[in-house]
Amino acid sequence: MKILYFDCFSGIAGDMVLGSLIDAGLDIRVLSGELKKLKLKGYELKASKVTRKALSGTKFDVIVKHSSGAQPHRSLSGILKLIDGSSLKSTIKENAKKIFDIIGKAESKIHGTGDKKKLHLHELGDIDSIIDIVGAAIAIDALEIDEVYSSTVDFGRTILHTKGGVLPAPSPASLEILKGVPVKVSGVDSELVTPTGAGILKALSKGFGDMPGMKVSNIGYGAGTDESGGVPNMLRAIIGESVVAFDKDKVFVIETNIDDMNPQNFEYLFEKLLDDGALDAYTTTVQMKKSRPAFKLTVLSDRPNLERLCSIIFNETTSIGIRYYEAGRFKLKREIVKVDTRYGNIKVKLSKGPDGILTVSPEYDECVKAARAKDVPLKRVYEEAKNAVEV
Repeated sequence: MKILYFDCFSGIAGDMVLGSLIDAGLDIRVLSGELKKLKLKGYELKASKVTRKALSGTKFDVIVKHSSGAQPHRSLSGILKLIDGSSLKSTIKENAKKIFDIIGKAESKIHGTGDKKKLHLHELGDIDSIIDIVGAAIAIDALEIDEVYSSTVDFGRTILHTKGGVLPAPSPASLEILKGVPVKVSGVDSELVTPTGAGILKALSKGFGDMPGMKVSNIGYGAGTDESGGVPNMLRAIIGESVVAFDKDKVFVIETNIDDMNPQNFEYLFEKLLDDGALDAYTTTVQMKKSRPAFKLTVLSDRPNLERLCSIIFNETTSIGIRYYEAGRFKLKREIVKVDTRYGNIKVKLSKGPDGILTVSPEYDECVKAARAKDVPLKRVYEEAKNAVEV
């Protein structure tokens, strides 16, 4: 599987996306040929090698030729009609329209417009923005990218002078588009993330955060316009083949030390925590100050259940303070199968990893039930269920 990872260490804009992908191997002649299917006139494409803070990359520009100097404003519906009327591949059309639709929804909300299709997109309706967005969809197809991922997105902090008026950066539209995406605001006095760049990421990226495991084949740097910051104004595109790796996700680890509660109460606490969404719960014997014996309660949770589980801990224990932090987690792929034994059908959990790792775990409760019903040792039922699995 071919993966593209956008490393947004200095933000992202539409021209930076195409610059980085041209730098990574996209043939600008292929891009130009596909864009002609849009039947837009009055522009030419330019890709030139530039340097930003000693880092070399490609600057992509759309040079618009208008005798009057002004571009026509286009509505979102007009742009979508332009894309639909082209002879571009259906997958390219769908990706381009998805990007515009995401941007349109954000702009409509920001400006209080009820019908997003009637919304005039100002700068985003200009030829260069249309080229950037449709060009990104063309590039993904031309480079045969299967999945797109992105790093945490870095916003700058400044004041923007736009056709729609004076706005703060991060721009309201960019921030609205990237709701739910891990972002940060740096001290750079610049608009690092444009709505075009934000829309491309939101529409195309399957995930945000660490770079997925891959065998890197191509690296490209796309240059932005601003050279004032201390960090090179570049977007890095990393392309490669995915490597088989463990499944991974993020969990929250909740911890608290308890030294003045009846240990019998932990049974009820665990039951309540697990019923309310805890991924796991356990205690560890510890020694606190003044050599007092105590228990460290540890609970694993996903983000949505974090506060609810902390509330249960406060209500059901004597704790007056809880620690929590996010942790990465590798996981084996899990599958439940049912095996036939002389003691009856028993469910078995199979766990597989990329290196052929395999654990076989018969379900404890079902083994206990079978052992009691047949009046045989539990370990005999367990071993027979384990041996019945075909691996």
